[in-house]
Amino acid sequence: MTDSLGRRTLIAVLGWTVAIVLFFPIFWMVVTSFKSETDAITARLLFTPTLNAYRDVFARADYLSFAFNSVVVSVGGSVLALAFAIPAAYSMAFHPTHRTRGTLLWMLSTKMLPPVGVLVPIYLLFRSTGLLDTRTGLVAIYALMNLPIVVWMLFTFYKEVPREILEAGRMDGANTWGEVWHLLLPLTLPGIASTGLLSLILCWNEAFWSLNLTSSQAAPLTAFIASFSSPQGLFFAKLSAASTMAVAPILVFGWFSQKQLVQGLTFGAVK
Repeated sequence: MTDSLGRRTLIAVLGWTVAIVLFFPIFWMVVTSFKSETDAITARLLFTPTLNAYRDVFARADYLSFAFNSVVVSVGGSVLALAFAIPAAYSMAFHPTHRTRGTLLWMLSTKMLPPVGVLVPIYLLFRSTGLLDTRTGLVAIYALMNLPIVVWMLFTFYKEVPREILEAGRMDGANTWGEVWHLLLPLTLPGIASTGLLSLILCWNEAFWSLNLTSSQAAPLTAFIASFSSPQGLFFAKLSAASTMAVAPILVFGWFSQKQLVQGLTFGAVK
């Protein structure tokens, strides 16, 4: 009994330690955002709070415009990725061929390629098609960026669905679209929802493509943060304020959707 209590206590201490270590950068960013630039370069916890950094950020940049772009490209990229991934995962899960496994591995291998390796051709392609600094271009690149992960997750969820259910639907006269819409989607809705939430978070936090493919019109909040990095030096208070304003929406969203995210991930027994 004592050994069991000791193990639980040790696990709890280790869990809280890891949580505190992971949360500390966010905590320090928020604290720094309420400091003056003079206090921001020190590690003092005792200081006089001020909102000057937030005032300067709002005066310098149109936060709402950047936030609107982030919402549009994140939601659009996630919806577009799901639109392609659902039929692809359905096909590979319920109508596999000898190339299915190789195709899945190939899709996942594309995530191992550094984005900078394909920056030049994608930039030239966007420039020739007029997609530079457009929300449409970012939606497309975000969807393609997350498509391998979305397909893999949905494939895993779909493999958990008994084939007998779809076979019963076929016997009742359901076509392929009917199987997907009336049987598969309701059964795997938690998994689809968690996949969409994960894709949304990845799109929101994506910085490489937004910094290289946008300038002003379609720039999301990641570009908003980068705009407060100056060649003359870093203004830590303003940078922290801009970062806090950029991550706050997705943190709040993640907090309220954590239950659905965990339920969806455990639904498919993702390995």
